[in-house]
Amino acid sequence: MSNVIRPCRGVFAPSRLAVILGVVIACAVASDQVRAQAAPPVASSAAPFVSDRLSVEVVGHGPDVILIPGLASSREVWRATADRLKATHRVHLVQLAGFAGEPWTHGDGAFIQPEVDELARYIRQARLDRPAVIGHSMGGLSGLLLAQQQPDLVGRVMTVDSLPFYSAMFGPTATAESARPFADQAAGMILLADAASFRTQQEATAQALSRTPSEQARILAWSLATDRHAMASAMKDVMTTDARPGLAAMTTPVTALYAADADGGAPAAMADAMWTREYAALPGVTLIRVDGSRHFIMADQPARFAELVDAFLAK
Repeated sequence: MSNVIRPCRGVFAPSRLAVILGVVIACAVASDQVRAQAAPPVASSAAPFVSDRLSVEVVGHGPDVILIPGLASSREVWRATADRLKATHRVHLVQLAGFAGEPWTHGDGAFIQPEVDELARYIRQARLDRPAVIGHSMGGLSGLLLAQQQPDLVGRVMTVDSLPFYSAMFGPTATAESARPFADQAAGMILLADAASFRTQQEATAQALSRTPSEQARILAWSLATDRHAMASAMKDVMTTDARPGLAAMTTPVTALYAADADGGAPAAMADAMWTREYAALPGVTLIRVDGSRHFIMADQPARFAELVDAFLAK
């Protein structure tokens, strides 16, 4: 078998497939008792949340919003969003273990489901009242799974350039089982690449995932600081996790943003077809295309992204 994974002809260009292959071609306490009983306590007033799967930074005051980064990303991908929202919302910035310099202690074990379980535990421990969840890429997939598995914990979900089954990019007949050999191959390539090759792959991937030079530099730095075992485990899980069977029964409102870019990204018609097909079973889903953007919409189209987040939170 060739050591290059190729997308199905006519499905998505390599720059788009890089979303799922990542590094191959590419994460106040109330002042009196009455007030404390009337409103949920802030996360910092509860016992500290301790997890070897994720950490959470809390800023601002108001309705709760959880921000989940994607594969190999830092919570800093959300910093501009958090800085803007913290005047009106209490923002919970998630950092996933193993990514962007964070420790990883789980070898080649499962990544996504344990992370989703810990997100649910965090919401319960922090006593959050049905927070909004916004997730980028793998973070969006995590948000969908969280809402499917724990519908009483989540108020609404926004996915940012995130599919319920990433390996659908190989073609409409792809399944988790048919994607498994490619997932294993991708993980192996992550683990076996020498430092120079790994950096070269990351540089190409960063350019495929964002139009913005400063964001490309951040993507590269985060990837190089990511534990490769965490990266490989997350990659395998992303490519073999299919959330589509659970879509039809979902009652949580979902908004799905997706990118289109005539200059090196996904053509608009192709992106429309992909997102429409893959979210077809989800009742009432709101699909919104963001033009002039690659995978990191928040960096490539920040004003449009801010507008869409505000509209989502205002619903």
